[in-house]
Formats: sequence, C-alpha cells, structure tokens
Amino acid sequence: MAFHLQLPSSSSSSSSSSSYLTLSHKTPIKAPFSQNPSNYQNLPQFPTWVSSVRSKSFNFLMSGTLSLALSLTGVGFAEGKVGVNKPELLPKEFTTVIDVAGFLSDGQEKRLAQEIASLEKDTGYKLRVLAQNYPDTPGLAIKDFWNVDDSTIVFVADPTFGNILNFNVGASVDLDIPRSFWSRLAGKYGNMFYWKEQGEDASVEAAVMAISSCLREPVGSNNCSEVK
Repeated sequence: MAFHLQLPSSSSSSSSSSSYLTLSHKTPIKAPFSQNPSNYQNLPQFPTWVSSVRSKSFNFLMSGTLSLALSLTGVGFAEGKVGVNKPELLPKEFTTVIDVAGFLSDGQEKRLAQEIASLEKDTGYKLRVLAQNYPDTPGLAIKDFWNVDDSTIVFVADPTFGNILNFNVGASVDLDIPRSFWSRLAGKYGNMFYWKEQGEDASVEAAVMAISSCLREPVGSNNCSEVK
C-alpha cells in the first residue's frame, strides 16, 4: 500500500489556504486553515492544499513525513522532496499512542490507550494517535509499525501549522462516518485558541473521546451529527 503525505507549500497564502491528505484505498478530507508563510521558509516545497472534498482513495504517501497528514479538517497527504523515515523515534514495544512531542503524561497515554483498545474491541475500528512537532516524527516508519489499513484512523496531533488536529481516515471508516465530522471535530478542539488555552494534551484527549463516541454510534443518516 503506497503512502502519501501532503503539506502546505511555502507559496500558500495566509488565512485562505487549505489542505488535504490521502492513503491508498482511503478517502481524503480537507478544509481551510490559517498559516503563516514564514513558517515554511526552511521546509521543502509541497503542493498547496485544497478545500474541496474529493472521493478518491487515500494514498498516504509518507515521502515527506506523517507530520501533518491532515490539516484542520482531516485527511491529507504530502509529497515531500525530502522523505522522513525515523524508526528510531518509534517505541520499542507496540503501542497505539506515540507521543514524540511530550504533550501527554504517562497517565494520559495509558488512559487513551485503554480507550482505544476498548473501541477496537467493540467496533473493529483502529484508532492510532501520533503526537509530534514537525519535523520530529517517525514519518514513514509508522505505516508498518501500526499496520495501517482501511479500518484505521491515524490521528496526528501537531500544532506546527495552527490547527493541532489532523486525521487520516481509512476507506472502511469513510463509508460509515460523515466527512463533515472530522472538520467539525478539528474546528472545535483543534483550533489554536483552544489548545493554547487548554493545552495540547486537552485537545488530544477531547478528540480521542469524541472519535470514540462517534464510532460507537449506529451507522445511519444522522450518526456523528454532534461532536461530543
């Protein structure tokens, strides 16, 4: 399965810029986000993210890094000129929560891992959390570490470009969960005002619980209509 990750380009404008991300056999979801072009002076040039929703399959191309897989709404992917693949940043043992940024306490990581395990047991959905500060990220290495597939949601918490919540949604998940849910979730708990006031850890915890609540709802026309 090819992995692709897309990041904003240095030519992107400020508040009107947008973004998106993809995985093979997975569908991208995108939305606009605020960014400062000066943040990208030392980064490789990436395609500008778009704000429309496309129904093409995901190509989670990790040639850049999984750092900012998705933007403020969700799913994105990047074509980087310089690939990031740092398996040394992965934990020695398998875990569903990887915090290379140090946002979470040991107790928070344990609680999130327990919630994720319970969710996977009850629903079959595989939620995976990566907290990072670009460019310090395992990048491509997480693909095999987590065995990402169509039932996987990769949640990347990275405040580098403003909104801290980024999601890579597998094709099976995309069929069951409205794409607007990811945008609303990022808007509620991922905006800069929220995480700067409450803390990055609060954004991550709130997002995980909201995702868990959504994925436990019966699939239907009104599922996940509310971000809890």
